[in-house]
Amino acid sequence: MIQIENITRSFKKKCVLKQISTTIQPGYIYGLLGKNGEGKTTLLKLISGLLFPDSGACLVNGQESRKRTLSFLRSFYFLPEEPFLPTVKVKTYIQMYAPFYDTFDPELCNRTLQAFGISPEDELKSLSLGQRKKAAIALAFGVNTPILLLDEPTNGLDIPSKSVFRQLLASLMQEERTVIISTHQVRDLESLIDAVLILDKQQIILNATLADITRKLSFRKISPQETPLYSQSSLAGTIGITENTTGEETPVDLELLFNAIICRQTPIASILKNRQQ
Repeated sequence: MIQIENITRSFKKKCVLKQISTTIQPGYIYGLLGKNGEGKTTLLKLISGLLFPDSGACLVNGQESRKRTLSFLRSFYFLPEEPFLPTVKVKTYIQMYAPFYDTFDPELCNRTLQAFGISPEDELKSLSLGQRKKAAIALAFGVNTPILLLDEPTNGLDIPSKSVFRQLLASLMQEERTVIISTHQVRDLESLIDAVLILDKQQIILNATLADITRKLSFRKISPQETPLYSQSSLAGTIGITENTTGEETPVDLELLFNAIICRQTPIASILKNRQQ
């Protein structure tokens, strides 16, 4: 479990996160959403202990992340958007980091490389940007930690590789594992995410599972006679969000939800408030 308690963080007197508090439960793949500059990467770095809060605390399984104890460091893996990759073979790169994690699974790592079409004998410097990203993802999956933090993991991947990424990550999920994915590419991961965190104006304005959301809200085509909570035009007509009064559950449109919660936060938050963590 990850507990964020009244964290504030500023850079050069500009407040990025202000007294945010929330709880992130194991067993879910969280989509961390927000506009550019809203602090998504900052939040991931605070959780991992790469950044310290100005005030407040982040506890990961009861350990304060800023202390970066050995057991804490072995409990998670943080994959940045642009990971540093040395000019060595793929297998050497993996061998450099694997010994730090007693959870490392060489079979899983090799299976991920194979699924991405990457050979352990490949020289990293000879690979394209997307191929290097695949090697970095293979290590992130291979260390097999209980907590996995991914910052824009599908950036640089082609369409088939995004599908492989989704399949591999879904196969990794267990009841005790927590995955947080910071992304702008909601459509890439919509079928994978089962909980959502939304950052806006220095605050976490939504923390809910998709199961909770779909019990409270309906995502569907809107008729001209209706007054939805939020709507937008599309080629298929007007699509929108209404309160779920029938009990019939509809698939959550993450892009629509994000736009709605940013534009119509108060009424939607009021409906969801009993479901937020």
